Amino acid sequence: MVTFALRIEGMTCERCAETVRQALESLPQVRARVSYPSAVAEVEAPAGTDAAALVEAVRRAGYGAEPLAPGARRTGGGDGTGLHVAVVGGGSAAFACALRAAERGARVTIIEAGTIGGTCVNVGCVPSKILLRQAHVRHLADRHPFEGLERRALAADAAALAAQRAARVAELRHAKYEALVEANPAIMLVRGRARFEDAHTLRVALASGGERTIHADRILIATGARPAVPAVPGLDDTPYWTSTEALAAGHVPASLLVLGGSAVGLELAQGFARLGARVTVLELADRILPRADADVSAALHAALEAEGIAIRTGTAAGRVAHRDGRFRIETADGAFKAEALLVATGRRPNTDGLGLERAGVETDARGAIVVDERLRTSAPDVYAAGDCAALPQLVYVAAASGTRAAENMTGGEARLDLDVLPWVVFTDPQAAGVGLTEAEARARGLEVETRALALDQVPAALARFDTRGMLKLVAERATGRLLGAHVVAAEGGEAIQSAALALRAGLTVHDLGEQLFPYLTMVEGLRLCAQIFERDVAQLSCCAG
Repeated sequence: MVTFALRIEGMTCERCAETVRQALESLPQVRARVSYPSAVAEVEAPAGTDAAALVEAVRRAGYGAEPLAPGARRTGGGDGTGLHVAVVGGGSAAFACALRAAERGARVTIIEAGTIGGTCVNVGCVPSKILLRQAHVRHLADRHPFEGLERRALAADAAALAAQRAARVAELRHAKYEALVEANPAIMLVRGRARFEDAHTLRVALASGGERTIHADRILIATGARPAVPAVPGLDDTPYWTSTEALAAGHVPASLLVLGGSAVGLELAQGFARLGARVTVLELADRILPRADADVSAALHAALEAEGIAIRTGTAAGRVAHRDGRFRIETADGAFKAEALLVATGRRPNTDGLGLERAGVETDARGAIVVDERLRTSAPDVYAAGDCAALPQLVYVAAASGTRAAENMTGGEARLDLDVLPWVVFTDPQAAGVGLTEAEARARGLEVETRALALDQVPAALARFDTRGMLKLVAERATGRLLGAHVVAAEGGEAIQSAALALRAGLTVHDLGEQLFPYLTMVEGLRLCAQIFERDVAQLSCCAG
């Protein structure tokens, strides 16, 4: 099957559009979708169909028709009216683009080879945060800090917990993805795997069988990423988990080895530990969260080890074997054994097999698509967004990049601004940061001053009987301008956006220390940390301004 786009002339109402559709579909094996507002018909016809036959069918119905060439700008109005946008992928970036492009008048075709919704809702953010919350409730029942309340270990039905996660995932996938396509007549979903023929043409191997050719004026690549599996001898011959299998698991292993000490590895390590597994984390770098501020890494390391999670840094896996239901990993520091193995060593872009070279789309050494601040690739009219692009692999970056790509595809001039980018690791305590770390600031040649505040100086932490963690601010020495903020605290992720707004506004630490924060909130710790650039908060009353 091939796809044609026709400009339709003479329509005055939705009934006209229906008449044109019926005229086109009177031809053998032809399917059509006709938009009265955009005066465009999208037609799917058998291979070898002559566009002239389609034009003649419309003419016989009393209307005019003109084939639209791929890549031709259809309006001079600076919006997307009449444009056909094809989106390869069906996750956060893809849907953000599709919805915005449709809002701006374009007709959109989404091409998705797998489960709609992408990583976040299906196998990432949503199920992982549910698992962490499930584990947190069990942990508090046995380990809460309050005298006078019973402490007891709750039995964990791992299969029921997994079923609950899956049910909520399905609910959100339907509400936030499937239902949106069904309700939006400007968006069509094609199930299949796409590859480029050229910068305006995609050939789709349909999930139902056969192929379809799609011509588009603009194409967005939003194919996401998948877990990266290191080339460790023996690993491929074992039933290891990635985060996908771990989040779907209907049992909690008695023991778990985790390869990788960054966000995904640490979150799942703590989740399974709190559900009853003995967990060991092996990290190749000299500290966990190697991209975070060193003080953040140290504080989170201490908190996790205090719960009984073993962490070995500077440790490389040399060989992996699986015998008699147990994994064995050889390292320079000895062998580690466990019932289950989770590989959490990063993610790699899903760009292989797309035929990017046919479209002239360039990638970097990791296979990520190179884009500019307007999400344009090296090929005219081809854009990329989300985890398949050379961008931070965060779902809110994916959604923002998809929206801005849509703006630019349809005549806008939107820029993806990543100058202030907060991040959160959803362990307990949470680790979060925004702006420059102390090391990054010094590497840029900046003269900096830093202050760190232990949580036993934060009233909210004292009231919760949970003083694990710290807050740290990095400021320019000469001006006091805030350069970065870093937090390890229970619900620390809720505080980091205030620091992000302070960075965006160009506040100094003095300005931040003078702000009014609600008492007995964790975010108040930012004010207190800012104040110790000028005074000793230990000498202040608990709510002094």
